[in-house]
Amino acid sequence: MAASSDAEQTHLQDMEEGDVGIEERDMGSDGEDEAEEADGMGVENSEEEEGNSSEDEKENEAEIQRLEEQLSINAFDYNCHIDLIKLLKQEGELLRLRKARQKMSELFPLTEEIWLDWLKDEIRLTEEEPNREKVYELFETAVKDYICPDIWLEYAQYSIGGMGSPGGLDKVRAIFERAVTAVGLHMTKGHMVWEAFREFENVMLSTVQPSHGKILNPEEQELLKTQLERIHTLFRRQLAVPFMDMEATYAEYEEWSEHEVSEMVIHQYKKALQQMAKCKSFEEALIVAEPPKLAEYQSYIDFELKEGDPARIQILFERTLAENCLVPDMWAKYTTYLDRQLKIKDMVLSSHERAVRNCPWTMGLWKSYLFALERHGADHETVSDVFEKALNAGFIQATDYVEIWQAHLDYLRRRVDFSNESSKELEELRGAFSRSLDYMKQDVEERFGESGDSSCIIMQIWARIEALHCKNIQKARELWDSIMTKGNSKYANMWLEYYNLERSYGDPVHCRKALHRAVQCTSDYPEHVSEVLLTFERVEGSLEDWDVAVQKTETKLNRINVQRAKVAEKEANLARQEDERGDQRRNTKADKKGQKKVQKGTRPGEKRKAEQDDYHEWNDNSGAKRPRGNGNQPTEEHMETETGLFGRNAPPGYKPALHGKKRAQEGAAAAVHKRNDDDDKPELRNDDCSVFISNLAYTLEEPEAKLRTQFETCGPIKQIRPVFATKGTFKGYGYVQFESTVSVAEALKLDRREVEGRPMFVSPCVDKSKNPDFKVFKYNTAMEKQKIFISGLPFSCNKEQLEEICKSHGTIKDIRLVTYRSGKPKGLAYVEFADEAQASRAVLKLDGTCVEDNTISVAISNPPRRNMDKPGSNMTDMPRQVFGSRGRGRTQLSLLPRSLHRQSGSVRKVENGTAAERAPATTSVAGDAAGETKPLSNSDFARMLLSK
Repeated sequence: MAASSDAEQTHLQDMEEGDVGIEERDMGSDGEDEAEEADGMGVENSEEEEGNSSEDEKENEAEIQRLEEQLSINAFDYNCHIDLIKLLKQEGELLRLRKARQKMSELFPLTEEIWLDWLKDEIRLTEEEPNREKVYELFETAVKDYICPDIWLEYAQYSIGGMGSPGGLDKVRAIFERAVTAVGLHMTKGHMVWEAFREFENVMLSTVQPSHGKILNPEEQELLKTQLERIHTLFRRQLAVPFMDMEATYAEYEEWSEHEVSEMVIHQYKKALQQMAKCKSFEEALIVAEPPKLAEYQSYIDFELKEGDPARIQILFERTLAENCLVPDMWAKYTTYLDRQLKIKDMVLSSHERAVRNCPWTMGLWKSYLFALERHGADHETVSDVFEKALNAGFIQATDYVEIWQAHLDYLRRRVDFSNESSKELEELRGAFSRSLDYMKQDVEERFGESGDSSCIIMQIWARIEALHCKNIQKARELWDSIMTKGNSKYANMWLEYYNLERSYGDPVHCRKALHRAVQCTSDYPEHVSEVLLTFERVEGSLEDWDVAVQKTETKLNRINVQRAKVAEKEANLARQEDERGDQRRNTKADKKGQKKVQKGTRPGEKRKAEQDDYHEWNDNSGAKRPRGNGNQPTEEHMETETGLFGRNAPPGYKPALHGKKRAQEGAAAAVHKRNDDDDKPELRNDDCSVFISNLAYTLEEPEAKLRTQFETCGPIKQIRPVFATKGTFKGYGYVQFESTVSVAEALKLDRREVEGRPMFVSPCVDKSKNPDFKVFKYNTAMEKQKIFISGLPFSCNKEQLEEICKSHGTIKDIRLVTYRSGKPKGLAYVEFADEAQASRAVLKLDGTCVEDNTISVAISNPPRRNMDKPGSNMTDMPRQVFGSRGRGRTQLSLLPRSLHRQSGSVRKVENGTAAERAPATTSVAGDAAGETKPLSNSDFARMLLSK
């Protein structure tokens, strides 16, 4: 190369002797500061020792020993490593500090700050040592942990100090090229590496430029031309990359270049400007956001994925992970992208390795790493080592170990040549299966209290491999016998799996034995197993086999029906006892209420006098005017006690104001009445733009403000009308009126939202006087085959836990937990799957399983029909009773004989076609059934009473 000429080497020596170049400029901002740093850390340590007392030194040493002892017990204590490094650096313990950093680096990727501190310390120490290779090795380790522009810049600058050695200049340029390749696309920091590279080449240009009046020989002219072309190329490459404030780079290029900028460079520059304009909003969002900025980075990544530039996507993922290195989902997204799009072996495997070092507790990352190693042809020893590290990573649940073992066993199975029964790989596979079972039984059960493989998936796979590939059906049967002894013999699906194995690789004799055992042992779905046995005998068996199968299935099903009847009777008794307790509580409550009314002042045999509350209730219910005094004016007493200053009843003990204040109070009360009257005007209320809110807590403070907070996101609110009792207490319901009907649909979506521990009911606002039969029930009452009904859940079960239980059986569309009006759970839930097959599979798998010591029942959703929806039910057939102005009477005794009630009930059954033979053949009843209204005589009443 031209760089190896004598003239250039001479200038390089001058640079080293005179401390000329980038290294001196960037290692310190001031010459005096650099001189002080060059004195070495020994000077700093001596100053610290002089400033610290002997007592402080003893305390620090004791703390250092404590931290080292703690790390000897738990080497994965990240914070302990950090504290030890800080304390050792403070004490100036250089050798111990280096050792502590090395130990931490072996276990964890180090952050940018830790690496820069370590590198600067090592650079100071190697100034007195001739060997710079140790620092180069340390830099190589640092750039592998994270892609950080500052570390690459420090690496390149350090390499400049060794360019006087043989091949040093080429090494500097190679490091700069690696740096711009790794971080040159960094939108905010990449330009620093480009500028440092150009500045280095400018310094090299000054070494080959002729002095004033000197004529260059042909070799020197060629060297000068080559150096100028290097700088031109760097400018063109940088201007093609979008950066923040890249206009300054273009202006610098115009000033530096002796000729006009070419059209090709201008075109690339404008294209980069357009790309920078697209990304500018994302970069500005990152600047103002608070760490960890995960949401902002995710939006940025989504944008770049749509743009589709792999290099830009990769550098953006690296930027994100540098600030969110402990987020497993982000590592999973990055490694998945590399596996599917870039597929570059070194990049993919290094990213997987960094992922599991940052988040070793995440099984999914280890599993992806094993697949990537196999996909890129890694040797067997490397894959096995990674798997052993995964087993020691400390997963957080037992099922994680099952999955990682499955991934490893799948890998070993793919290595086996089953045509050779004595192959080494086959023996290794069988040994791995045996080891996995021992590992689950010992290590996993000891740690989690369960093996994580209750269905024995690993043993099922092993049995199928033995039957299919090894033609060893006897070994497969032994494995299935072991599976059934682990508590799986009561499940129909397990027996059917075994039956399918025998059906595929066994013989009819063993198929029949398996089904007979299934009928005998199954407790969850015996009907299904019985049907399979009978179908098998229709196809394969003799008449004798058929008779035996029928006898076994009938005996089993009869026994099951008896057990189910006992369980149903027990549940009915419990339900009846609960109803009786509920009736008793209601009766007790009614007695207490009656006692309170007696204590209020009513003596037996004396009529209760009308009170102020009665007038108010009458006004609210009937819509009549308030009682007035003489002169058709509101009475003074009524005005003061009903409204006060706030439009509500006065509290107990309230005394009327003095006569001098009466006029002011009357004015305030009149204003309140005017406001209330305005709210109640029909022209100000619009039911189409309103929703009805109910089931709120009576103790809800400031209900209007709380409701406004809940519904302000639905649209502009015109008014909120919470309803209060006469004593000023909130009744738990109210109305919200919006400016537009569009907001009503959004408000209805908030139905069942929890407000201070209770589900808030939101329904359309409908005038019941105009629509007396209006009912709101938002859920389907017919059978829904894609939805399952779960009962017996523990009250502590929430949606997340239920989703975790059900997600392995299919795609979940919706989960609804059934609660009381108070918000307390009933232990019931509905889970909707994507299709009927998934729901049926979930019923088969989940019914009878235990959730937190509760045995749950699972069935296809088929709610009982609601009586209010039946066209012939009491709710719709009975006419609405109209009460007088005094409201409903206190005594609601029916004066109609009971026999008539029974007759009317029979007629209704005749109409439904369920009990036609029970309908009496009386003329009057027949007339009623036909819709006639024939009056009854005394003889008719007598006949009906005697017939009973």
